[in-house]
Amino acid sequence: MDRTRLSKRMSRALRHDPARVGLELDDEGWTSLDALCRALGVAPADVEDVVANGSKQRYEVAGGRVRARYGHSLPGHVALPAADPPGELFHGTGAATVDAILRDGLRPGARQYVHLSPSVATAREVGARHGRPVVLAVDAQAAAGDGVVFRRGNDDTWLTDELDPRYLRRA
Repeated sequence: MDRTRLSKRMSRALRHDPARVGLELDDEGWTSLDALCRALGVAPADVEDVVANGSKQRYEVAGGRVRARYGHSLPGHVALPAADPPGELFHGTGAATVDAILRDGLRPGARQYVHLSPSVATAREVGARHGRPVVLAVDAQAAAGDGVVFRRGNDDTWLTDELDPRYLRRA
């Protein structure tokens, strides 16, 4: 089994286009593990291997169900518990969008949440996907103090609904 290939197939099925493989997700993004395995033609052990050993901790399995924890382009929100963020987080983007972000703030766009990184290096990698990378620092402590809710997607990903530009600056 090619773990990377299966993870990409799971991503499409659980984050972006479940109907394409005949899946339905509930309001929190869950579907039956058996249904996902049938849809993708794989064994439950293969899916569990991706969940346990995937580098990005995107998925979770519980009670015979599976879901992607973050990164969805589907409507609604996957319910993740609120968490206290570190004092500073980072957002990687391409140079072409920096001025608009600093003027208008961060919005999730086609995703359910704004994605933030706990390290400059990770944010730079993310920004490189969008051209010449620029890293923005986020004053997460001030934002949380003002009532902005943060959620932890995994060790490398923090999530929030949106961020006002007052919490942002070039790193």
